Amino acid sequence: HGDAAFPGEGVVAETFNLALLEGYRVGGTLHIITNNQVGFTTDPIDARSTHYASDLAKGFEVPIVHVNADDIESCIQAIRLAMMYRDRFHKDFLIDLVGYRRHGHNEADQPAFTQPRMYELIKTHPTAREVWGARLVRERVVSESDVAAMDRALADRLGEIFKDVKAKKEGAMASVAESHAPRLDDPDTAVKAELLAGLNEEMLSWPASFKLHPTLQRTLARRRDGLHAGGIDWGHAEALAFASLLVAGTGVRLTGQDAERGTFSHRQAVLHDVETGETYTPLAHLSQGKAPFEIHNSPLSEMAVMGFEYGFSVVAPADLTLWEAQYGDFANVAQPIVDQFLSAGHSKWGQDSGLILLLPHGYEGQGPEHSSARLGRYLQLTAEENLSVAYPSTPAQYFHILRRQAARRVRRPLVLMQPKSLLRLAAALSTLEALSATRFESVLDDPAAVAHRAAVRRVVFCTGKIYYDMLDARAKSGGEPGVALVRVEELAPWPHDAIGAVVDAYPNVEDVVWAQEEPRNMGAWTYVSPRLRASTGTQLPVRYVGRPERASPAEGYPSMHAEEQARIVSDALTLAPTSTPRRKAAKV
Repeated sequence: HGDAAFPGEGVVAETFNLALLEGYRVGGTLHIITNNQVGFTTDPIDARSTHYASDLAKGFEVPIVHVNADDIESCIQAIRLAMMYRDRFHKDFLIDLVGYRRHGHNEADQPAFTQPRMYELIKTHPTAREVWGARLVRERVVSESDVAAMDRALADRLGEIFKDVKAKKEGAMASVAESHAPRLDDPDTAVKAELLAGLNEEMLSWPASFKLHPTLQRTLARRRDGLHAGGIDWGHAEALAFASLLVAGTGVRLTGQDAERGTFSHRQAVLHDVETGETYTPLAHLSQGKAPFEIHNSPLSEMAVMGFEYGFSVVAPADLTLWEAQYGDFANVAQPIVDQFLSAGHSKWGQDSGLILLLPHGYEGQGPEHSSARLGRYLQLTAEENLSVAYPSTPAQYFHILRRQAARRVRRPLVLMQPKSLLRLAAALSTLEALSATRFESVLDDPAAVAHRAAVRRVVFCTGKIYYDMLDARAKSGGEPGVALVRVEELAPWPHDAIGAVVDAYPNVEDVVWAQEEPRNMGAWTYVSPRLRASTGTQLPVRYVGRPERASPAEGYPSMHAEEQARIVSDALTLAPTSTPRRKAAKV
């Protein structure tokens, strides 16, 4: 930490709060504040309201040692004390290393502009090496010639290293970058129906004396019947995916606010005895389980927790690690983790992460703070296959993309838009066959349009929940045969070939529409528009249907939401008078 950042950045307090929580204990952390007594150009009096830079840690009962950075032996003693404390008590320890910054904040900075008196003193002050060397000579531990010899030896060594670095050829560096080129694979993700049926029974078992809430007992009982009756919902598919990974030896870790139950009561991974308060986690007690299952309710923090899970995914690449937002809207509090690590960690450091972000998203009249996970922001960050961004529309698709993420040889973060109203929607349920005999599909064609492809005049591409809104409206209107509703399940990497194949399958299509719930400047349209035009390989117009550009993600009144949603659906499904189809341009 720096002495300005430690009291100034909120993530510091968020991270300290993790220290003793069951899901985040690491056996104690050694914190060091490199206290330069200045933050770039800001003096301590303007940087904090406390006397010491370290005072924030007092609220967490963390031992603090202030040590003079010029006194090297005291610094070593402080470190030894910190390590002994951590080893004994498995708790955090903080060292406030009080020193100074000899030069400016960077190579071009002139610190004397803003701290002239401080830097006048620093100019004449001996370095820590000189202070310690003089002390050792004074105490007759070494001679002045010994100190000079050590100085020369170190300078020579550093000079050799510098020459080696300069001798590196640019071609060699390029080959290193090329060796990190991502190659995302598409492994088989189907699971035998017999195995899933057995796992389902185990997940619906708990100790005989365990008393479940009656409503929850009925909910879980539906999972037994639904497995073979085409009634697999979102939470059920997720549990089956996790169980199938655990028995195959892949660990699963999921954390987030209210993750154990799920914000929308769809998961119920941790059961509670209504009489004793005891808990039981079926996924942690699978008879064939070969890897640990961890699920934890996180504190009310996004940035620190997402950062923790990113780190966990890096050091445990063989596990499936997931972080769930309470609502996708709230993930913006962790934007630095997304920008600095998830998006660019591989490009900057060759650091691979398979972290999954689960972001509840969808426009249902709940207002601007509970509707949008900001899909467009994640798509804007995608390049060089650094991120996968998907919006699966069925439990089966969710099942397969979870398993695909665990099975991929190359680890890249996966951002998943998650449903809310679709969690239990009858039209969105999946069958056992869809889990046992298929795989994740980046594009889902319209099953109702297959039988009358020649009659289709418009192809409407969409992603996520709005598909079901349009499907319902089409059914109520008698089923418009001239419109095909096509779901783009994975937006990044963009499924270029699959999109082109869909359009090619409709010989008389007159126009292509992208329909979305989000405002024009916030959903997928900005990302999709040039790619959709390139993928169709046609002279067909590609038209946008959705909310206009807005400053706020969603309407604040349910009535306004309903009116706008109905307009979008109507515009997407309403055909103009019949015209002559445009000819397709030759693909090159």
